[in-house]
Amino acid sequence: MTRWFEDVALNEVFPLGEHCFTEAEIIRFAALYDPQYFHTDPELARHSHFGGLIASGWHTVSVGHRKMVDALQAEADRLVARGETPGVSGPSPGVNSMDFKVPVRPGDVVRYELVVTGKRHSASIPGWGLLHNRLTATNQRGELVYRAELVAFSKLRDYSMPLKTRVLLALTRLPLIGKTLSRRS
Repeated sequence: MTRWFEDVALNEVFPLGEHCFTEAEIIRFAALYDPQYFHTDPELARHSHFGGLIASGWHTVSVGHRKMVDALQAEADRLVARGETPGVSGPSPGVNSMDFKVPVRPGDVVRYELVVTGKRHSASIPGWGLLHNRLTATNQRGELVYRAELVAFSKLRDYSMPLKTRVLLALTRLPLIGKTLSRRS
């Protein structure tokens, strides 16, 4: 979240809120971004293997992402209100897995939650760590509708680049020395 890397605990749970998927919203999203008949036409959708209209998986993902961004901003606002400096997070280098388990139907209320499942220092970007997160979406019947394994960058609070690294970085920015050093690699 917007905490510094050092302050995020393994298995920490971040409730992100819930969303009610309406028929009109499902059709509107699908018409723009995933215009398949089982997302856009209630009558045709009844004859599909879903037996009715369902939300696009990308709609479910997009709502979850929005909930996550809103939670990050709300947490940053709370920290600032307390006189603290929020940490820096993002962007994400990728999604390790994404599974759609149960279709989301009109009227479903989906609850989103993020759990920190792992963390490590970045090997390629000094001063940053990587948070491994599981984002889940569960409907009002307690059924898992969506799960994703995500990775996000998170800045270390008190990182100071070692002197040797700073000198090498500065030298590589000088045109002649940079060319010489790059030939040695």
